Amino acid sequence: MFPRRKTRSISVAGVVIGGGAPVVVQAMTKTDTRDVRATVAQMRRLEKAGAEIVRLAVPDRAAARALRDIRKKVRVPLIADIHFDHRLALAALDAGVDGLRLNPGNIGSREKVREVVRAAAERRAPIRIGVNSGSLEKDILARAGGVTAAAMVESALRHVRVLEDLDFRLIKISLKASDIPRTLEAYRLLAARVDYPLHAGITEAGRLLAGSVKSAAGLALLLAEGLADTVRVSLTAPPEKEVFVAWQILQSLGVRVRGANFVSCPTCGRCEVDLMTLAARVEKTVLGLRAPLTVAVMGCTVNGPGEAREADIGLACGRGSGVIFRKGKLLRRVAGARMADEFIGEVLRLAAESGRKEG
Repeated sequence: MFPRRKTRSISVAGVVIGGGAPVVVQAMTKTDTRDVRATVAQMRRLEKAGAEIVRLAVPDRAAARALRDIRKKVRVPLIADIHFDHRLALAALDAGVDGLRLNPGNIGSREKVREVVRAAAERRAPIRIGVNSGSLEKDILARAGGVTAAAMVESALRHVRVLEDLDFRLIKISLKASDIPRTLEAYRLLAARVDYPLHAGITEAGRLLAGSVKSAAGLALLLAEGLADTVRVSLTAPPEKEVFVAWQILQSLGVRVRGANFVSCPTCGRCEVDLMTLAARVEKTVLGLRAPLTVAVMGCTVNGPGEAREADIGLACGRGSGVIFRKGKLLRRVAGARMADEFIGEVLRLAAESGRKEG
């Protein structure tokens, strides 16, 4: 369903990107990088949520100095986000980061770029060229007549050539805009020109609900065409929420699986239980599981029994009671007042059994 574009592969501290490797979930911290304690705490939450690579903003020397302490306290691969000052990139690499996000054209002279590339090559640290529709070069904008997909690709290729001329090819590329059609067109154009792995997302997508919808729509299209080797969901929300949404997108498409899948009916006039409260309680438990189970909570007798049977474990509710199905077989009937507790107990038992089998 989702053929992967053939690319070369790179490794970020052992996390393989491209070359047919699984799509990688990235995140970015939203703390002040100079605040080591707050940044480390957020990074640990991101790692627990499923972030496989984490990027940090490095706007000044104080932030660069903090990276050394941060690197000692976390295990997840680190990417330093650098702009304008090549010395920050050198300091970040010296502090032990595993990769850089920068645009070679905005960090100084060719000799300064050469210094950064030499240091990155020595450490086998990849560089992501990150083109954003909001920060294209003035000469490219003038020729293109505005921010177009073609202009974004021209900018990316300009930066790629700088690195290639220095014989550096540990490259991945992103082309981000806040609208889906332009982003998709840009990735299509770029994919026809290079075989580097692509980092994808819809930038400045918005707040949690609307931004999640926009990110899901955009990433689904990019993934369907094999145009994403790593992804980040960009929301005006805590970064742990971004990671959760990214995994939900990948899991919904069958691209990656991490933990349990929760299914619940939308309810209608046939529903005779407080399914929204019930589903919220069950979902809170399910989303904390790592066992690859499908858990269903259904609210009526029309579709409920069938959906519940199809799940690894399901609850089909009726008037005043519910029926629990496990692996397609009727387990038992439970009274309305005890439905949530008893069903959650069965879910946890099945998850524990699945964990023992995997171990």
